[in-house]
Amino acid sequence: MSQSNRVYLFDTTLRDGAQTQGVDFTVADKAAIARELDRLGIDYIEGGWPGANPTDDRFFADPPEFQNAKFVAFGMTRRAGRSAANDPGLASILQTKARNVCMVGKTWDFHVDVALEVDRDEYLEMITDSLAYAKTRMDETMFDAEHFFDGYKANPDYAMACLAAAEKAGARWLVLCDTNGGTLPHEVERIVGEVVKKIPGDRIGIHTHNDTENAVANTLAAVRAGARQVQGTINGLGERCGNANMIALIPNLVLKMGFDTGLKDGAMQRLTHLSRLLDDRLNMPTNRSAAYVGTRAFAHKGGLHVSAVEKDPKTYEHVDPEVVGNQRIIVVSDQAGRSNIMARFRQIGLEVDPKNPGVARLLEIVKERESEGYAYDGADASFELLARHQLQTVPDYFSLQSFRVLAERRVNARGQTVALSEATVKLDVAGRRAMEVGEGNGPVNALDAALRKALVPVYPELEDMRLVDFKVRILDSAGGTAATTRVMIESADAKGRRWSTIGVSPNIVDASYNALYDAITYKLFRDGATPAEKVVA
Repeated sequence: MSQSNRVYLFDTTLRDGAQTQGVDFTVADKAAIARELDRLGIDYIEGGWPGANPTDDRFFADPPEFQNAKFVAFGMTRRAGRSAANDPGLASILQTKARNVCMVGKTWDFHVDVALEVDRDEYLEMITDSLAYAKTRMDETMFDAEHFFDGYKANPDYAMACLAAAEKAGARWLVLCDTNGGTLPHEVERIVGEVVKKIPGDRIGIHTHNDTENAVANTLAAVRAGARQVQGTINGLGERCGNANMIALIPNLVLKMGFDTGLKDGAMQRLTHLSRLLDDRLNMPTNRSAAYVGTRAFAHKGGLHVSAVEKDPKTYEHVDPEVVGNQRIIVVSDQAGRSNIMARFRQIGLEVDPKNPGVARLLEIVKERESEGYAYDGADASFELLARHQLQTVPDYFSLQSFRVLAERRVNARGQTVALSEATVKLDVAGRRAMEVGEGNGPVNALDAALRKALVPVYPELEDMRLVDFKVRILDSAGGTAATTRVMIESADAKGRRWSTIGVSPNIVDASYNALYDAITYKLFRDGATPAEKVVA
């Protein structure tokens, strides 16, 4: 077993992540994600499969400049009946700007017999030929041992023979894959432990899928057994149930297990940013409950928990949230006590005497509003505005006089059915009445567009504000289409800040406006905007 404390990080987001249902990376997406991974200090970045699709071809033709990571092309070993030098698929992965290659090959005798229909000894030659040929043209070669754990359990001698063939050909890493995600941690640790008795652990990698919710656990088990390269994706993207989540793997390896990685100084604090950056680029909602980086990862709701956390955060927090770029959240809800309220005040920098009668009144208001449908445990910005209104003051940056929203569904000149929305708003802002019209692909989008047209000329701080998530919940299902509606909006800006606001009304557009109003007001308040008192020229 290898005694090295260095674990190498191999990110496969740009290939495995692209196999996620609903994910379709553009070349620009790939470049932006790759740059972030390189900045973090990831050792290997797999860019995709050259020759498999036009996007990967364009990306490999003009990849970003890497300062830290090794850029890797993925592909497969040569086909039966062809030489390595005369295989078009092999050629396509060896003729890019990537100087490193990871080749996938079978290690389960069942696949060799049934799927490939080639002689087992011949297949060992295919592995050796492919990697030996690649080694003469690339800086580093790796063998991705597909279905290794299934193959090892069925025929350990043949699975090991496949690894030996790749090792003989000079592969730097032999990566053991739990391709269908069906292996459990105790099996992984046992099998990897047996492998590293024959091949040094600093030549062994691990690549796991999450079909039993064990991808991270399986990876850590492999490292415990001696593997020293780990493969994973940002946020666990991947085919079916996904791959091992690199965002969780990194802090587990470093903070919990004490291993060294190639991460740059301060890089751990970028994990939350990296996780959310990927979601933003894919226009996907963030997983609020994600370990380490989710908005709920360090959120405390019960009054007893809050009191304990205030005295010693280690009571309920396994790491300091700032270490991974996250933050502690003290949740305020109808279950909250005075300790929650006071702790939340301290977080937002609001100095309040605990004996102030406004504190008790605020707690009553929160409970009253939550009985009406509000949920401040998920709307931190709306709670802060409510608290400041009750105990201090928040400027009135603008006031709404009226809004009107129209929705139209029609057939256009091309015979296509289209749906359009138009919103008109009348606001008092900067000492004058402003009326603007906005269009959008839905009533809320149109309303947001109209508000921005009226406000951005007066408050340029709103230029970098964007809506990143929008959720609607019907609170009284018995009311049918007339039921009370709760709207939750998550917003973000160029400073990397995110905040959530809430609106409740029987009318979904009205509820949306309430949430938008809070979102805009919070942004202006946090940016220190001064209420406009006169007309802006």
